[in-house]
Amino acid sequence: MKEIFRNELKKLSPYKPGKPIQDVQKEYGLNKVYKLASNENPLGCSPKVKKALIKCMDNIHLYPDGNATLLKKKISDLTEIPVNRILPSSGLDEMIDLVAKTFINKGDEVIISDNTFIRYMDTTKIMGGVPVVIPLRKDFSFDLEKMLEKINNKTKLIWICNPNNPTGTMISRKELINFVKQVPKDIVIAYDEAYKEFATDKNFPHNSIELLSNHPNIIIMRTLSKAYGLASFRIGYAIASEEIIENLNKVRPAFNVSTFAQAAAIAALDDQAFIQKTIQNNNKGKEYLYKEFDKMNLFYIPTQSNHIWVNIKKNSEEIFKNLQKKGIIIRPMKGTNIRVSIGLPQENEFLVQCLKEELNLCV
Repeated sequence: MKEIFRNELKKLSPYKPGKPIQDVQKEYGLNKVYKLASNENPLGCSPKVKKALIKCMDNIHLYPDGNATLLKKKISDLTEIPVNRILPSSGLDEMIDLVAKTFINKGDEVIISDNTFIRYMDTTKIMGGVPVVIPLRKDFSFDLEKMLEKINNKTKLIWICNPNNPTGTMISRKELINFVKQVPKDIVIAYDEAYKEFATDKNFPHNSIELLSNHPNIIIMRTLSKAYGLASFRIGYAIASEEIIENLNKVRPAFNVSTFAQAAAIAALDDQAFIQKTIQNNNKGKEYLYKEFDKMNLFYIPTQSNHIWVNIKKNSEEIFKNLQKKGIIIRPMKGTNIRVSIGLPQENEFLVQCLKEELNLCV
């Protein structure tokens, strides 16, 4: 029988999302389950979001504003970037796909780090691109020097995640500026800062937008799924040159951002006090988990994000399954490593208790 599927799909596997709370409750007969697997905001979202959504109810029968006019205006006011250089998307997953569709031709080389967000690799392969994978440095951060060494006349795009998912490591402002200066202008740098709000290091490039004035090959990608707590609405956006935004628009679905997502995003961006509460909770949880992991003699990577990479010295899939039975969901990674989201105090404490039990560290 003639093969009907594209050749690019042969080496791909469907994405496996974090296991839903309801599935774990049903499978193990649990009343309470904590999910620390998907880097969601444990505080939920701003109360302003819920009020904004109620106002949208009368317009359910109407298509969304395909131009996301009011949302673009809000982002423009906050960033001081013209609206024609802003493009909202249905989460950063969609934006990553749009970037790949816009730039990657079959056979183009695309530079990616290992141990980074899997969607970069998948969408590169979908478009027939050739991934050039660069190992992380010994400190688990991006090896920017090796990335530069791999650039050649076939290189089309470089994916950068800062802070990185899943390791939580970062590229400093100085490192980023030095790197961008050395990348040829005809190579696109897709710069994903989904977790930027959580970065506390003074050297983190909080104002990455400053790079756009001299480097029109950069696409800055941001999301409201993490710190803003809008994961279920799938809402993110890109900031780039007018030319790049115009071409991304050519492959964007006409009504990709729902009316509710647009309204939620505008309200969330209006409530910076909620973001400060989120950051405070994350910082306290991070320090608590560091202290407990130290007591348990577990290796972990200090994070600039809302998740921590931990080596638990046992098979991660086995730990993943056993923790579910106790009522907590984490993310198994390679070998004996897991990634845990930073939750509310009671969630963090329960995680520590369960890990101690699994590692036979209870007194």
